[in-house]
Amino acid sequence: MNIKSLPGIAAVAGVLALNGVTTPAQAATLDDVRAAGELKCGINTGLPGFAFTNDAGQWTGFDVAYCRALAGAVLGDPDKVKWVNLTGKNRFPALTSGEIDVLSRNTTWTFSRDVDLGFTFVGVNYYDGQGFIGRTALGAKSLKELDGASVCIQTGTTT
Repeated sequence: MNIKSLPGIAAVAGVLALNGVTTPAQAATLDDVRAAGELKCGINTGLPGFAFTNDAGQWTGFDVAYCRALAGAVLGDPDKVKWVNLTGKNRFPALTSGEIDVLSRNTTWTFSRDVDLGFTFVGVNYYDGQGFIGRTALGAKSLKELDGASVCIQTGTTT
């Protein structure tokens, strides 16, 4: 997707970004982005459809398009983005430390992340869910039948 051909997205992203600017710290971030002339955008290390590199080595996907739109709205140029690859474990320290200006990657909005971490979530842009898959040989028809089973999860997530 070429953001230059979608001026409405840049305007919407700009409104969303500016609506989130409610505290002096956030205002300072906006000023810092403008002064630096680039938006430091934290994205997933590679999640097809959201943030991944295509055959030409260019970042593409939904989260990438959001960052480009935000850069277009704030800086007037959707190409003024510095991509920072983040995992579920290091995304919050990167945002807290100022290594990135905005986090545009799969992240669940929770009460504790609002309160304990002091983050401002602009709004929900995607709903998803979880499920389990298991071997047919288990014969389980319900999660209740997996009592005592080991389950793998990703570190630093609510999944």
